[in-house]
Amino acid sequence: MARSLDGLVLAPVADQSPGQVGTRTRFTYHEQDGAIWAEYEGGDVVRGRLVGTRDGDRLDFRYVQLKTDGGTSSGHCVSTVVELPDGRVRLEESWEWESQQGSGTSVVEEVAA
Repeated sequence: MARSLDGLVLAPVADQSPGQVGTRTRFTYHEQDGAIWAEYEGGDVVRGRLVGTRDGDRLDFRYVQLKTDGGTSSGHCVSTVVELPDGRVRLEESWEWESQQGSGTSVVEEVAA
């Protein structure tokens, strides 16, 4: 199993569609006893939260966010935790909106200190 996500800051490696997370979004992760949660903001997201579970290198969580246009959205994501050769963490994600149409994949990586 890859190392703990607790206290790590991660960022997307590419922009998603407008109104979603992008390279300026920062996620601050927390982890304790199989539970994960994070706060995120930046780019088109004013404030976002996610909460879920970790089983080995698999994360399963729901997210909700407030966008700069005042709209809100929510969805479900399953991620695989990968440890990169340089020791940083990458999350390879498959997500789907629950509040609107759409699904996709994304990658977030630990921001180098």
